[in-house]
Amino acid sequence: MTRIDPVRIGLIGAGRIGTHHATTLARRLGEAELVAVADPRAAAAERLGEELGAPWTTDPQALIDDPRVEAVAITCASTAHADLVVAAAGAGKAVFVEKPMAMTLADADRAVAAARAAGIPLQVGFNRRFASDFAAAHETVAAGGIGTPQLLRSLTRDPGLADPAGVPPWTIFTQTLIHDFDALNWFNAGATAVEVSVMADALVAPDFKDAGLLDTAVVTIRYDNGAIAVAEASFSAAYGYDVRAEVFGSAGMVTAGSPAHLRTAHWSAAGVASPTARADTDLFTDAYAAELAAFCAAVRAGGPTQVGGEDARAALRIALACIEAVETGRTVTIRDTDRVTTGAGA
Repeated sequence: MTRIDPVRIGLIGAGRIGTHHATTLARRLGEAELVAVADPRAAAAERLGEELGAPWTTDPQALIDDPRVEAVAITCASTAHADLVVAAAGAGKAVFVEKPMAMTLADADRAVAAARAAGIPLQVGFNRRFASDFAAAHETVAAGGIGTPQLLRSLTRDPGLADPAGVPPWTIFTQTLIHDFDALNWFNAGATAVEVSVMADALVAPDFKDAGLLDTAVVTIRYDNGAIAVAEASFSAAYGYDVRAEVFGSAGMVTAGSPAHLRTAHWSAAGVASPTARADTDLFTDAYAAELAAFCAAVRAGGPTQVGGEDARAALRIALACIEAVETGRTVTIRDTDRVTTGAGA
């Protein structure tokens, strides 16, 4: 059997999700080798590098330029994503970037163009596409198992809001619901979102609404094939981390997702109890590993990734339209150019 050399990956961003991805690359995937860690915060970079036995630096560009690094995983603050994609592509390095890939459509276009010009694989971290139940549901839809999609639904409910003051404005759209927007686009393949309407409020932490917090939202999306989709989010589900989807069509329906962490239930005099996940890295452990394995496979094959820059742009255009819908209080037609809005660079 021919041995495939692991992809040598440098990771930029030693925060919560960066730590999870770095640990997966270093300890779980034979397809990958974590060869460097970078974070402008020296303490964070040193902590993660020392823990995983990888050299560390506070200079992301130094990591990108390191000849040992053949691919870069970008898991730092979202506002830096597009610039780092462009820098890594310019150095000829394959790129895995967490969502959102960019905060404006202009930056998304810049990132996609850089990857295309360099001829490097670019993958975006929409992990639901790699969860077994979501993938099976997508296969059912793609095979015509529910007929023509007519009504779609996707939801994200986070298990708690520890620090409402630390949540930047518009996070519910650009960081949370962007997963749902991608999932809906994926399930309704070939269609384009053309219109959104939004209801959003601070129901979990109402005292922070004046500071720009929105912690609860429902978005209605109309597609050009006539399908209507609903995406909803809450930052505080008392019972755990909850991610689900549903596609209803002319010939049936398919569902995916559950907050249940284990497929077990305890039946007793108190009722029926099932353990639930309390974090995304808990519920989607296998999906996070699968997306990184798929990225490594694309790097070695030199082919396209399963979820690329155009997919990230398509989800972002919905998120930015949602911001305008909240600001104007109107239903918004989705366009392909950035608007002058207080949310465009949030």
